[in-house]
Amino acid sequence: MALIIGLNSGSSCDGVDCILAEISMMEDGQPCPPKFIDGISVDWPKRLHKMIWDAFDDKLGLADLSKLNYAIGAYFGMVVKQLLDKTGHTADDIEVIGVDGQQVYLHQTNRVKANEVTEEQFEKSYVDLFLDDIYAYGFCFGDGAVVADYTDINCVTQFRPADHALGGQGAPLMQYVDYVLFRNTNPTLTLNIGGISNVHKVYKDRRQMRAFDCGPGNIMMDYIAKQYFHVPYDKGGEIAARGQADEEMLKELLKAPFLHRPYPRSAWRDDFDTAYSEKMRQQYAHLSDEDVMATYNAFSAECICKCVKDFTDLSDTNVMYASGGGAYNKVLLENIQKRLPAHMKVVTSDEIGIPPQYKEAVKFATLAYAAMHQSANNIPGACCARKYAILGHIAYAPKYAKGLED
Repeated sequence: MALIIGLNSGSSCDGVDCILAEISMMEDGQPCPPKFIDGISVDWPKRLHKMIWDAFDDKLGLADLSKLNYAIGAYFGMVVKQLLDKTGHTADDIEVIGVDGQQVYLHQTNRVKANEVTEEQFEKSYVDLFLDDIYAYGFCFGDGAVVADYTDINCVTQFRPADHALGGQGAPLMQYVDYVLFRNTNPTLTLNIGGISNVHKVYKDRRQMRAFDCGPGNIMMDYIAKQYFHVPYDKGGEIAARGQADEEMLKELLKAPFLHRPYPRSAWRDDFDTAYSEKMRQQYAHLSDEDVMATYNAFSAECICKCVKDFTDLSDTNVMYASGGGAYNKVLLENIQKRLPAHMKVVTSDEIGIPPQYKEAVKFATLAYAAMHQSANNIPGACCARKYAILGHIAYAPKYAKGLED
């Protein structure tokens, strides 16, 4: 058995989660289900947090963007050491760290045009696939070499580019750890509710798997919580519970351009960012803040359930496992539950031994472990990549350096 560490900082940019898990490799070359051991959640330092938000808003020049990439890596390394101190482990106990980094920009794949790319175009016009905005690209900050050098532990980062390079969406990535967790059980449906929500249908034959972003998860609700209630998020859905969802506003929200892109699709925060959230808030200024929160809550639930019902077969499963920060929002889970078919039940990933807030960090730890063992860790059927690949950039710890003089 190996000990692995994973970190996550999602599109909400509300902090960093860091976990310790135990894992091993199975005879077929894929990992066994990881066992969660412990985790911590920490806030971003204020100075770093402001720079990340400035990057979101395209306010940083090249020098500051370069600085931010290294500084985020440095902070990830410091968080890892906090976890080691808490658990009593040392760097020598850990096989690998997995962290995608802080995504600050994502241009989605033009799915229609990407699906039309021939083998000849792929071979002869590969550069144009990026320059013409057909294939996805993005910025994900937190240099892996900085993490590896500071912690003296191998680090794998940047999991999306290898999928992008093959015409894939590069997101969501949760379907791989779901494959590892559930491939030997019945077909399983999972839901992750971070800033953006995504669903995944898991089969033993991963060629059958499907995964895509549904739309907003917490991102619009978090905006209302911060801007109008001066709290970081709507804890347990308490604010939404005091309001009433407005049907007219909900109908307007369901016209969002993202919701009319072809499947599979991936979202980024600019699809449902602060500007969009505030624009919709002002368009319905006669509503109370509580009613707007309730409407945004219902909107997230509606997007999730529409995806689930329209594009997944629910006849072979009766449970959906929810994870992410949104899994703690009771009102959101209730809104999801009442929109699903009667035989479906929503439960949290606590049922499989992984706290909902830490599942994304477990995901990156598992992806990193697979990469170190050269295991195919993408799901082409879900993200539409041209073939299987090994996702992740590996940075080796200094202690593994060879060819040194005495």
